[in-house]
Amino acid sequence: MSVRLGCIADDFTGATDLANNLVRAGMRVVQLIDVPAEGTDPTADPAADADAVVIALKSRTVPAAQAVEASLRALEWLRAAGAEQIYFKYCSTFDSTPAGNIGQVTEALMDALGTDFTVATPAFPDNGRTVFKGHLFVGDVLLSESSMRHHPLTPMTDSNLVSVLDAQTTRPTGLIDHEVVAQGADAVRARIAQLRAQGVGAAIVDAVSNDDLVRLGAAVKELALVTAGSGLAIGLPANWGFEPSSAAAQLPPACGRQAVVAGSVSAATNGQVREFLSTGRPAFSVDPLRIAAGEDVAAQALAFADKHLADGPVLVYSTESPDAVRSVQGQLGAAEAGELVEQTLARVAQGLIQRGVRQLVVAGGETSGAVVQALGLTGLRIGGQIDPGVPWCAAPLPGGDTLHITLKSGNFGGPDFFTAAFTLLTGESK
Repeated sequence: MSVRLGCIADDFTGATDLANNLVRAGMRVVQLIDVPAEGTDPTADPAADADAVVIALKSRTVPAAQAVEASLRALEWLRAAGAEQIYFKYCSTFDSTPAGNIGQVTEALMDALGTDFTVATPAFPDNGRTVFKGHLFVGDVLLSESSMRHHPLTPMTDSNLVSVLDAQTTRPTGLIDHEVVAQGADAVRARIAQLRAQGVGAAIVDAVSNDDLVRLGAAVKELALVTAGSGLAIGLPANWGFEPSSAAAQLPPACGRQAVVAGSVSAATNGQVREFLSTGRPAFSVDPLRIAAGEDVAAQALAFADKHLADGPVLVYSTESPDAVRSVQGQLGAAEAGELVEQTLARVAQGLIQRGVRQLVVAGGETSGAVVQALGLTGLRIGGQIDPGVPWCAAPLPGGDTLHITLKSGNFGGPDFFTAAFTLLTGESK
């Protein structure tokens, strides 16, 4: 086994986002769904020929103690697999809460690895996430002024990442600003040494371009642990001599029916749903209030799909405006509303696979986690990029078929993502 980089992602879409960037930089990547069962040989397939392994957890919004426990189990497996460096991946909007989970997981990993310092940057310029003077921007606005301030589970009202991380950790948080990063890897290493001497445990790192991330990647080659969004992944593979190669992204040919399952309430996914609807393609809306009232909404969605799957992609979605989401949460509670939708969409995904769907787009981190677990997928081979941060993946199904699946972060992708994804995979317009 030749695992160079072992990665722990706090949700399923974030895991594929990270894996996508590693593949683009030339690494062969396998994504595992949760930590393999105890006793599983880490040198056995599906990771035996991987340069990097990404373990996808569903730990972003669980209680911090659970997130720490799951992350440490993932770390133990990756170290047994021979990983030379560990990468803790969180969202490019750094969303968390004052109680965790980013800071608490980071410190637990540091303690387990016996290291006194790490870096933190959610920057991903290709998707409009940049960090300047320690402040996170989403596009042209501060994080606190973006749609993330209305996130139903982890609203982000502070753009100063130094203060956000500092509130979650026992070690002091520092800053490596853009002036240092612009001077190159040696300057960053010198700043790291300075911060270490001051007792700083983690440093937010500015990055406003891919070049900044490449310089940072070279500078952190010797760190046991790095923490970041997916952007830093473009700067790490070169440390082991990897170069971009299309061979790393090869997947089996695609076939079968096509469908989209969307549970994210993000602005980007709402726009993608509206674009799909505007084309006149078939779509079924999942109403959490009807689920709560006892209706079998999953069966209704599948009956709808039965009428349309033969003619092209079908969309099953539960996306609403922030006001509509708040109204539903006010009636059902945020956690219950989310759980009802996730489990219903997971049942829908199971039914779609039974009906011959072999090309599946899933939108939303929590939805992706529920769908992948419901389908019993244990590992994904990472393929080519659809949009920045979103690749196609392939997973074996019982009986020998291959499922092509993409797990899209709610905030990612262009307006026509739902149709463009299938065009890219098959080379045919639908």
